[in-house]
Amino acid sequence: MPLITLIMTLVVVGLILWLINNYIPMDGTIKKILNVVVVILVILWLLSVFGLMPPLSGMRIG
Repeated sequence: MPLITLIMTLVVVGLILWLINNYIPMDGTIKKILNVVVVILVILWLLSVFGLMPPLSGMRIG
């Protein structure tokens, strides 16, 4: 994956998360949970992109 695509994806995800946090009224607890979930998903995706973890599509739960 080219570096520019990776950076653009991170910027878009960050922008969407910022828009949701600022313009959609939610309880503070829900915002914190949403932020943590998005950060964990982005970290897992980055690990997968850099080959430090197997692809997420190949993981089985259960």
